[in-house]
Amino acid sequence: MKKLFLIRHAKSSWEDLRLDDFDRPLNKRGEKDAPFMAELLKEKNIIPDLIISSPSLRTKLTAEIIAEKIGFIDKISFDKTIYEAPLSSLKKVVHNIDNSFNTIFFIGHNPGLCDLANSLCDLEIENIPTCAIVEIDFDTNSWKDISKENSTLISFESPKKYK
Repeated sequence: MKKLFLIRHAKSSWEDLRLDDFDRPLNKRGEKDAPFMAELLKEKNIIPDLIISSPSLRTKLTAEIIAEKIGFIDKISFDKTIYEAPLSSLKKVVHNIDNSFNTIFFIGHNPGLCDLANSLCDLEIENIPTCAIVEIDFDTNSWKDISKENSTLISFESPKKYK
């Protein structure tokens, strides 16, 4: 059994228009939502074997906040191919995860993250909101074999649901 948590970065700031997209930090809402969603994961005793994240500042900060809040002490894997990646690149990253890891947090960006969720389970969503989490189980022991055919959508949570 493989478990994949697709997590969109928390809300980012557009305050400083001189910053490149890659360098945008979290805004106040993002700084509140990331620990809140991490607390939901912690309450369910969900600790990943591995966290993979885009290295953009907003995803990096989201990953670090979640990791700290849930007590994840291992190194976060920052993968530059996730930033602004098309579906094919994201699938390649997931399919290449070492099979010794069973539970993965994958932190990235729309529209690619949304496309990945739709391609891996029976979803037809247009948007994964900021800091939302899509939890998918796969009835397989190999990341290369994950597919819509062996997936079960477990949950789709977002901070707005709790406000």
